[in-house]
Amino acid sequence: MDYQIIVYVIGGVAVGWILSYLKSLLAIRKYKKEIKDLTEHLNRQMKITGEGSKSLEKELEKLRKENENLRVSVKTLGQKPGRAEIRLLNIYDSALRKVNARVPGFSSGWESALNEAQREYEESEKGLGAIVRKVLGPSITQSVSKDIEVKNDTKL
Repeated sequence: MDYQIIVYVIGGVAVGWILSYLKSLLAIRKYKKEIKDLTEHLNRQMKITGEGSKSLEKELEKLRKENENLRVSVKTLGQKPGRAEIRLLNIYDSALRKVNARVPGFSSGWESALNEAQREYEESEKGLGAIVRKVLGPSITQSVSKDIEVKNDTKL
């Protein structure tokens, strides 16, 4: 009888070990399938991200080239004959309007107004103000700004 109990215990341990082994094989198979699925998903995501970043890099390079071409075009247009004279004429026009509006004594006022007008003109050549001035002309936009300044001064 003692042998029977020992055989049953050994048999139970062997059956338990076999069942545990089969369960671990099923778990390993399940985890391998999950790892394979996750790897495929990661590869798909990396491919999509890579394609997106490549298209963004191409677009960025295209925009850089376009920006450089526009910068060269603006420089070229600024160096056309007569542009320097038109620029100086616009600066003088602005300075004369300011002198007439503010200063009874002409010489010292002229120099300060000329320097101020030159700074303003250089600032106006950048950005949206340059486009508005080129479309409407320098005298129109400055007379409008002068009217606004006069209205603001009278309110004070």
